[in-house]
Amino acid sequence: MTLVFRTVAQLAGISLSLLGWLLSCLTNYLPHWKNLNLDLNEMENWTMGLWQTCVTQEEVGTQCKDFDSFLALPAELRISRILMFLSNGMGLLGLLVSGFGLDCLKIGERLQDHKKQLLVLGGILSWTSGITVLAPISWVAHTMVREFWDETIPEIVPRWEFGEALFLGWFAGFSLVLGGCLLNCAACFTRAPLAPGHYTVAETREPQQLEMKGTSPKT
Repeated sequence: MTLVFRTVAQLAGISLSLLGWLLSCLTNYLPHWKNLNLDLNEMENWTMGLWQTCVTQEEVGTQCKDFDSFLALPAELRISRILMFLSNGMGLLGLLVSGFGLDCLKIGERLQDHKKQLLVLGGILSWTSGITVLAPISWVAHTMVREFWDETIPEIVPRWEFGEALFLGWFAGFSLVLGGCLLNCAACFTRAPLAPGHYTVAETREPQQLEMKGTSPKT
């Protein structure tokens, strides 16, 4: 039963970590962090991401423009860029490290302590990557909510609202956190011992071969 739970936890943890990492990379580059609908022109929709701003018009289509300067961005977008890069890097490193610690990988099968350490390290990296995704997503969302209900801003000024990338980022962050926790839980369960005689056959053959080599036929 323990072996089944360990295997299921490893596969579920690595799968969730991979899904979360892919979605976090997609969230990093999607220009849909913020949405803006103009009341004066309902056929025009503005979106903003970490790298560019896009405007969608029914007659023209979608046109995007990259930000000219990194320093000219708001503080939440500047720091979000850095955190998202860190999250993508840690997520990829966590996948590689935890992959070498899986039981299904036969490399280093005798070094169970080292595989366990790799599994724990990969789980910690995935968990940290998820937190690093949730932090900028939640910060940008909090800033938009605060500005949306700010009474000092005139009502005629349009407000930014949640974009699709924020919900995708929240899902990616929770997937990475849950995947990292499952990998750490799987590492807490010791692997079932190998079947008896798996290595004893090879060990008993070596002395017999040495004895046969050491004796020569009498003439």
